[in-house]
Amino acid sequence: MRLWSLHPKYLDKLGLLGLWREALLAQKVLLGKTKGYRNHPQLIRFKKTEDPILYIGTYLYYVYLEGKRRGYNFNKDKIIKYDLNLKMPVTIGQINFEFQHLLEKLKVRDKEKYEEIKDEKTIEPNPIFYIIDGDIEEWEKDKKVLNKKKK
Repeated sequence: MRLWSLHPKYLDKLGLLGLWREALLAQKVLLGKTKGYRNHPQLIRFKKTEDPILYIGTYLYYVYLEGKRRGYNFNKDKIIKYDLNLKMPVTIGQINFEFQHLLEKLKVRDKEKYEEIKDEKTIEPNPIFYIIDGDIEEWEKDKKVLNKKKK
């Protein structure tokens, strides 16, 4: 499960469709309606909020908007609740890590999308997030990240 901190506009078709599915699964996990993924590190930041369902729903809504912009038929009714006034922090280190991680995926999976975004200078987060100073988030468990921290 990867709940990208990046704006969903950077994702290729497979990435966006996968994000929609995974964020819906995250909502289900946070609702307590599944046994798996309950302790998944990608959920930590949502669990720390005063209303995890509202925050994951708001996150999902922005994914829905990107899907709609691209002509996909994401079902907005699957989002339990959302509030477009909500914001949560994400570190610049996390944004930079995720963007590099995405570029590596796109080199293999979608060269056209890779070429489209590879020279971006200012990386936007999913609109629920605002960027703060800091390294890669503590909850990030990707092995590549752990290796980077050791250097």
